[in-house]
Amino acid sequence: MTENTPRKNVPGSPEGATGEAPTKKTPEPSGVDLARVALRAAKEQARARGDAAQQKKQARRGGGLRSGARADGRDPMALGAAINRLLTERGWETPAAVGGVMGRWPQIVGDDLAKHCVPQHYNEDERVLTVQCDSTAWATQLRLLAPQLVARLNQDLGHGTVRLIKVQGPGGPARRFGPLRAPGSTGPGDTYG
Repeated sequence: MTENTPRKNVPGSPEGATGEAPTKKTPEPSGVDLARVALRAAKEQARARGDAAQQKKQARRGGGLRSGARADGRDPMALGAAINRLLTERGWETPAAVGGVMGRWPQIVGDDLAKHCVPQHYNEDERVLTVQCDSTAWATQLRLLAPQLVARLNQDLGHGTVRLIKVQGPGGPARRFGPLRAPGSTGPGDTYG
């Protein structure tokens, strides 16, 4: 065939009489189709408004999510478990353990020593336990027993929890100024010190 010769339409061929692909016309949407499209758009808008209203209502009630059948962090728990979780989250395990030791002080050091020596303070940064004694004799006794006591405390609390026991002697009576006292007097220093 030559260029000027028209092509013939062959039945079953996709090309038209001119040799080009025919352009398909899309039919205009009829009234029923337009109604379906409008209905679909209205449903989507109503669903979006409903979701927004539901979220707003839940926010007013104090929460978005509700507890379901599975356990999560919002479920009730036993008091002991809640306290242990709080201690772990805040990093208070060591001070709480030392506080427990202060409560069990008579079982750890013995009844005689516990009657005269009382734990006062634990410094977590320096790992020092401060103990107050009611006389210098008991303070001396506790200083002699300090290495064994540190080993016993570390055995109960974990290695390195208590590094040193700081022993304080008795504080003595309150210093009052009066007609029989000289200003700046330290009082009977040989008994309290």
